[in-house]
Amino acid sequence: MSDPNSPKILHEYPDGIQEADEPMPSWWLMAFFACIVFAAGYYFWYEQFAVGKPQLEEWRDDVAARTKKKGGGEGPTAASLLALAQDSSAVGEGKTAFAQNCAACHGDKAEGKIGPNLTDDAWLHGGNPEEIYKTISKGVVEKGMPSWEGTLGGGRVQRLTAFVLSVKNTNVPGKAPQGTSAAAAPAGAGSTKPAGSAVPAASASAAPAASASAGK
Repeated sequence: MSDPNSPKILHEYPDGIQEADEPMPSWWLMAFFACIVFAAGYYFWYEQFAVGKPQLEEWRDDVAARTKKKGGGEGPTAASLLALAQDSSAVGEGKTAFAQNCAACHGDKAEGKIGPNLTDDAWLHGGNPEEIYKTISKGVVEKGMPSWEGTLGGGRVQRLTAFVLSVKNTNVPGKAPQGTSAAAAPAGAGSTKPAGSAVPAASASAAPAASASAGK
């Protein structure tokens, strides 16, 4: 007579090996489902909603912070920002950050909406790389432009600057130019495009006051 407490045998093979209907250990099932919950949470936290920073971005921000602590200056140099604007990976990350944080004011193609058109050659707060970085990083609160340094971190702000530099002077049709043309600025103001592609700047006094709410 078989033991009533023995597990049910599902399969029995000629060599004597038996496959029993044993339940999975409780601790294993708990660990398995916990991994599923963790994986789903990780995906939505880092990938779907981009609430948390990816490890590579945290590393870049940490390097930037350590460099600054060791006397690396108040921000990146024009040369480093222009070099970053030639890095397709950095520009791609900057484009993603722009779509998530800036497109509502500056348009999906940076053509300007509430904020200025970022693709022409006219700038309200300076158009060289360091000035663009400073505007994004520190903001222009009185014009409605928030400071993104605390929200995005120095590394992401640099890549966002790289994206803006990559679209500068591409002249996407949109909002009329505002501010001062970089072509009229003193020599040395950085640009990633030839000066001949610039659109003549509109007078800052002629621009509607509401349209300067997010400065560039």
